[in-house]
Amino acid sequence: MNPQLGNLSEFWDDAIVPTLVEYIRIPAKSPHFDRDWQSHGYIEEAAKLAARWCEKHPIPGMKLETVRLEGRTPCIFIDVPGTSASKDTALLYGHLDKQPEMVGWRAGLGPWTPVIEDGRLYGRGGADDGYAVFAAIAALRQLREDQRPHRRCVILIECCEESGSGDLPYYIDALASRLGTVSLVVALDSGCGNYSQLWGTTSLRGLVNGVLTVEVLTEGVHSGHASGLVASSFRIARALLDRIENAGTGIVADAAFNTSIPEDRRTQAKRTAEVLGDEIWDTLPMVEGMKPMHSDLSELLLNGTWRPMLSTIGADGLPSPAMAGNVLRPKTQLVLSLRIPPTVEGERAAKRLKQLLESDPPYGAKVSFEYKQAATGWNAPSTASWLERTLDETSKRHYGQGMMWMGMGGTIPFMAMLGEKFPQAQFLITGVLGPHSNAHGPNEFLHIAYAKKLTACVADVLTAHAAS
Repeated sequence: MNPQLGNLSEFWDDAIVPTLVEYIRIPAKSPHFDRDWQSHGYIEEAAKLAARWCEKHPIPGMKLETVRLEGRTPCIFIDVPGTSASKDTALLYGHLDKQPEMVGWRAGLGPWTPVIEDGRLYGRGGADDGYAVFAAIAALRQLREDQRPHRRCVILIECCEESGSGDLPYYIDALASRLGTVSLVVALDSGCGNYSQLWGTTSLRGLVNGVLTVEVLTEGVHSGHASGLVASSFRIARALLDRIENAGTGIVADAAFNTSIPEDRRTQAKRTAEVLGDEIWDTLPMVEGMKPMHSDLSELLLNGTWRPMLSTIGADGLPSPAMAGNVLRPKTQLVLSLRIPPTVEGERAAKRLKQLLESDPPYGAKVSFEYKQAATGWNAPSTASWLERTLDETSKRHYGQGMMWMGMGGTIPFMAMLGEKFPQAQFLITGVLGPHSNAHGPNEFLHIAYAKKLTACVADVLTAHAAS
């Protein structure tokens, strides 16, 4: 056991891990993936589980409220008074909603079947990021036990993040007067490049997610009769995608989806490439013989953090191979996910994507693109010297190596909201999603030892914040 952790490690083992096991069993899928989430009650069950646990392990003076706005997912708001004179607020963020099951879980594992194996807790949502509320409380409990100072802390746990945080702006407005002056944001919903040191996220890409529909017939027709007379809806869809992406290179060239990459982010990518090497890509479960999209590791990192990339993540109108008859199908639907650079405005990118896909459709086909998400990314402000120094010191103390920074390819809409609302705040965006942890996919796991050390680092940061 790391002696620097004190009683924190024991608290994790005795109080947090057993509750995370319960949490994983709850299929609290985000509303985008469970339209009947209210009647199913799983999100409510997860929120109540977390709230009960927090009330069982309170911090002196703590006030907890599960805020509920009509028709929206619940939001847990925890107010912990500071022990220092400053009136500023540290805001700690996480979420309790989950991605859907996905296929491919190995034997003995499953999304709602918690399994602890080799120090890893497998199951959906433990790492992304159900652990956050428990880690936040644990960090503050440790500070009180050590008699170390901290400023007022607010813990905000939403239940709609995996659906683009659509409910969160309403809660931010409703709670605005209670947030105070936020001078530090700690978000525990990001990742780490390895499990050997603390990692901070410098940027997050935005996202446009929507459904492309191509219709050519009112009903299916024998392909021997119709092919050559009517264009395939799939071929038209493929041609439309070519307007967005170069199929040979993956490059998304349209200016609306691109931005210049800041020089400091290029420098950080080079440093990260030096530290991680081929782990940048060879930890991914690629099939034998598959190669990464770029041979230069720093450019590969920038591909995944500062360049737009298109993925087709779902389809409809395509029968399974066993049921595919010789029929020219009436329509094809593709679910598109376009990751956009951190500083590209999401709504503007979505409108441009819709324009490119719908204008002048081949053969006069009926084409529509309806987007469900248009999230703007986030680029971190300059890190204050006190925070940069503290992060490096706490990483060395608990992990034995200094702090590292890197951009992430995912989206946390909350960061863009807070960046606009609190432009003077400092940000620590971090998390436990490291190699093979596979958030959103099969075999998701929480690296328990890493999470314990991360909790201790958060405590150190809150103490340094009190003195800044």
